[in-house]
Amino acid sequence: MVNVLHFTDVSVVRGGTAILDSVNWSVDDDQRWVILGPNGAGKTTLLQIAAAFMHPSTGQAEVLDETLGGTDVFELRPRIGFASTAMARKVPGNEKILDVVMTAAYSVTGRWNEEYEAIDERRAQRVLQEWNLDHLADRKFGTLSDGEQKRVQIARSVMTDPEILLLDEPAASLDLGARESLLQLLSGFAQEPNSPAIIMVTHHVEEIPLGFTHVLLLSGGQVVSAGPIGEALTAEALSETFGLHIELTETDGRYSARAF
Repeated sequence: MVNVLHFTDVSVVRGGTAILDSVNWSVDDDQRWVILGPNGAGKTTLLQIAAAFMHPSTGQAEVLDETLGGTDVFELRPRIGFASTAMARKVPGNEKILDVVMTAAYSVTGRWNEEYEAIDERRAQRVLQEWNLDHLADRKFGTLSDGEQKRVQIARSVMTDPEILLLDEPAASLDLGARESLLQLLSGFAQEPNSPAIIMVTHHVEEIPLGFTHVLLLSGGQVVSAGPIGEALTAEALSETFGLHIELTETDGRYSARAF
């Protein structure tokens, strides 16, 4: 068990407003975390710091044993897999799916004059197969459905065998079938012993895949509850997080919630 992320009193202040407020949080390499909270809670900001794309205003953030503000983030970032809608917008719509995934080896979006070895292409093809995308290898990114694009983003993020995988709302905007297909893949990946630590942001408990072990509930930039999912994900904690009376149901490791 190796610690891959450690936040100590991490705060982010913008325009006099605290986006994150004294967050203390630690993630080990065998853990799979889901971050839940309402819009504006600070979830994406937390993920941006974990991805080394943002520094805290105060406090200390350690990612993969490197302290942000005291390390070269351009050397650190290739060790982190990051899939988000914002990242997807940087992918050219006419890029072949194989190239979308393979260019992760150079941390670029859009193939240009990079020289790739046969091992890079074999690795990309294997990753596409693992995420049920091999039949789309020659398709253009812009022609794919939302669900297919989400899977391509994740495939790209795991291409380089990252030490930590960050997923920002991977199931957002998906229909029921696409969501469940993605969650099945994420569940299988999360339960693989060689998979990296995973941190996934979502708004909905229904989007928590099987195999995820921990939860962090965030509201107003502050941690409401954090820990093993069976202990920290409760109706009381959700009610405090979302400001509503929430009823939480668990069936065979999957969750659902509604207000009452």
